[in-house]
Amino acid sequence: MKNASPDRNRWLPTTAKEMESLGWDEADVIIFSGDAYVDHPSFGAAVIGRIIESEGSRVAIVPQPNWQDDLRDFRKLGRPGLFFGVTAGNMDSMVNHYTAARRLRSNDAYTAGGKAGFRPDYPTIVYTRILKNLFPDVPVIAGGIEASMRRLTHYDYWQDKLLPSILLESGADMLVYGMAEQPVREIMRLLKKGVPFTSLSTIPQTVIRKAADEPVPKHLGWKDIRLESFESCVKDKRVFARNFTTFEKESNRIKAARLIEPAGGFNVIVNPPFEPMDEKEADSNYELPFTYLPHPRYDKRGIIPAYEMIRFSVNIHRGCFGGCSFCAIAAHQGKQIISRSEESILREVNRITDLPGFKGYLTDLGGPSANMYRMKGKDMSICMNCTRHSCIWPAVCSNLGTSHKPLTELYRKVDSLPGIKKSFIGSGVRYDLLFREWNRNAGTDEMEYLEELVTNHVSGRLKVAPEHTDERILALMRKAPFRLFRKFREQFRKIVASKGLNYELVPYFISSHPGCTSNDMKLLAAEVKEMGIKPEQVQDFTPTPMTLSTVIYYTGFDPYSGKEVYVARSPGEKKRQKEFFFWWRNVEK
Repeated sequence: MKNASPDRNRWLPTTAKEMESLGWDEADVIIFSGDAYVDHPSFGAAVIGRIIESEGSRVAIVPQPNWQDDLRDFRKLGRPGLFFGVTAGNMDSMVNHYTAARRLRSNDAYTAGGKAGFRPDYPTIVYTRILKNLFPDVPVIAGGIEASMRRLTHYDYWQDKLLPSILLESGADMLVYGMAEQPVREIMRLLKKGVPFTSLSTIPQTVIRKAADEPVPKHLGWKDIRLESFESCVKDKRVFARNFTTFEKESNRIKAARLIEPAGGFNVIVNPPFEPMDEKEADSNYELPFTYLPHPRYDKRGIIPAYEMIRFSVNIHRGCFGGCSFCAIAAHQGKQIISRSEESILREVNRITDLPGFKGYLTDLGGPSANMYRMKGKDMSICMNCTRHSCIWPAVCSNLGTSHKPLTELYRKVDSLPGIKKSFIGSGVRYDLLFREWNRNAGTDEMEYLEELVTNHVSGRLKVAPEHTDERILALMRKAPFRLFRKFREQFRKIVASKGLNYELVPYFISSHPGCTSNDMKLLAAEVKEMGIKPEQVQDFTPTPMTLSTVIYYTGFDPYSGKEVYVARSPGEKKRQKEFFFWWRNVEK
């Protein structure tokens, strides 16, 4: 394997001609991605490509291969020296393709020109099966959000049934779940040492399969939990629900158990994750030689909408301890917050100021939630075996450090940099962290943060997500009571008025979440109407794999309490519930 010497003017090769120009006779790893290739740290295929490159290997990317012709895109780069990587892209393909009403979308934000039709349903399965047919002896590793959240038995909303692990359905040799930098580095280091791929059975944060009559690989440091089989889950929804609660509890642990789930004559073995990376390692991932630009192949094919949204934004942390029932972030990125250093963030901001088209305005300094930067347990030994699904619901954990001071100071330092006129916050703000009536750890810096945020970092509209007004439904969502939104709105309006600003608050709401009836939506509409709010940012609940809300949707009961929960399933009722958001359209006509 020859070490590449990348610079910020070079993309990873995507064609045989580009490989030849680098003097390569083959790549060590070839990644197939359902997204267009954007060489930016917000795009998973680019990150993993640069990680592999940083380990001294040659990596190429085939973005959005044509799976409907003679399959030349799957052959054009030949066979890799080590393995193929497969990812559906930054989104689950079915969420990308279909609305909550299961209607086909007419666009694709991760494709040049925003055009639909450049990836199949379930690319993880389609691409892997093609590669295993063409190159049966070359290992395939699947990763990305689609593979990650389908690593065990899961409910698929679009097929309306339970499916086994996507590792089995695709035929991949290994699945990497979550944010994959650590396991991929470990895989590359072991392969470079000459360890056979077939011996990579105990790498953390990977999923493998073994025939049911084969022994499970030994690892003295891991506890094993055997789940009920896929077949048992199909027969009994309560068995599936029990499996899910075990999965969720273990996915919230820093030191988790290994999960073993029988399915179709195999054992699907989910190795526990790596411990959260430290600040130095997080920083190193953002120091990789990204160009921060789409590959030149797209120059005449139109903009890539997802890139346009983030091209001048900076991710300052990852992970989320909110634990919302409908959200997959914690099960994918983790519950612990991984924060970058100020120095790393400021260096990235300086790189962005040199990008073409930058005019001095950052569109976001954020993460999954805008204001969780540097937050973690005061005593991390308590956190090591904690299985609590949320650190802030049904109340903020007394062990959680929630100071906003580091974030306030970061905002100010970014805005003081040459070339920066203003940094906006585009990520959603967790207002339940700001008020002492909910967060008993709150001090005085929360209000300082709020004033800094509203005064200097709002581009006219600030996003927050109350999601609903009814406390019973909010409890099913694991969200704070609506009265906190009222308080936040009051504080926001006071600051805006005192500064003479013409800003508005944009609340997000969800319809048809399990537990929500048409009458609940009628009451929600009445309450927000009374407040003078015209909802725009609304979402009809879409069940996505491996979330609590999806399990409730499928089973009809809460897997923790066993109590039955009403679920709106018919397209007609889902449409009626969503229409309650738009009462004001008829008024204004």
